Amino acid sequence: MPTAHIPAVLALHYWAGAGHEFDALRPLLPAGTQLLAPDLPGFGGQAAPVGFDYSVGAYAAWVAKFVQQNGLDDYVLVGHSMGGKAALALAATRPPGLRRLVLLSPSPPTPEPISDADRAAAMAAYGQAAEAEKTFHKITQAPLPDAVRRQVVADNLRTTQAAWDAWMLGGTRENIAALMRGIAVPCHLLVGAADRAITPATQSGQTLPLLPPGTPLTVVPGAGHLLPYEAPGIVAAAVAG
Repeated sequence: MPTAHIPAVLALHYWAGAGHEFDALRPLLPAGTQLLAPDLPGFGGQAAPVGFDYSVGAYAAWVAKFVQQNGLDDYVLVGHSMGGKAALALAATRPPGLRRLVLLSPSPPTPEPISDADRAAAMAAYGQAAEAEKTFHKITQAPLPDAVRRQVVADNLRTTQAAWDAWMLGGTRENIAALMRGIAVPCHLLVGAADRAITPATQSGQTLPLLPPGTPLTVVPGAGHLLPYEAPGIVAAAVAG
C-alpha cells in the first residue's frame, strides 16, 4: 500500500518565547512529520531584518517568505499567542499549500483586553530576571520541569527591546478582524482552562466568532498559557488532526 502523505507543520511561538517551545511535540507527531519552528524576528536567536517594523503584517510577511524559502507546499500552520495573531494574518491571505490552522491561546484578531496598568507593568519588566520568573509562574498552571522554567525565563530575557516594546505598544492593539473573512481552511482553537494571560472568555468572545463556522474550541484542563509545554499531547493530537 502507498504511504499516506503527511503534511509539514510550521509552528509560530509566543511573545518573549522561541521556536524550541515546540520541541516536545516532535516525538508525539506521526512518524515522518517535518516540524519547523523558527524563532521570529526579535526573539530567540533571530535578528530582525533591516527596516522590519514588528507589526502583525510584518511578521506574517516574514513567515510567508520562510514558507517559500523552505519549499513548504502542504503544511499545517500552528500559532501560539503572538504567533497565533501572525498565523491568522497569514492564513487570511490564503497562501498556497496551507491545509489547516491550529491556534493555541492566540492573541485575538481584535485588540487584547490589557489594562493600562498591566501594559505599563509589562513594559517596565523588560530585561529583569526576577520579573521573568514571576511571568513564568503567572502564565503556567501545570507542573513543569525546572529545565522548562529556565528555558522560558532565558527566552524572555534574550528578547530584543524593540520586539518587546513593539508588541506591547502595537501588536496587542492591532485590529485585524476585517481580514478574518479571508480564512478558508479548517481551524481548531485551543486555550488552557487556567490561562490568565488570554483567558478562555476572551477566546470565546473575541477569537472564535471571527473564525470559520464550526471551528471547535478546546478548553484544556489544568493548563495555563504555555500549551506546548503544559499539554504537548493534546496539542500534538490537534496538530495531527
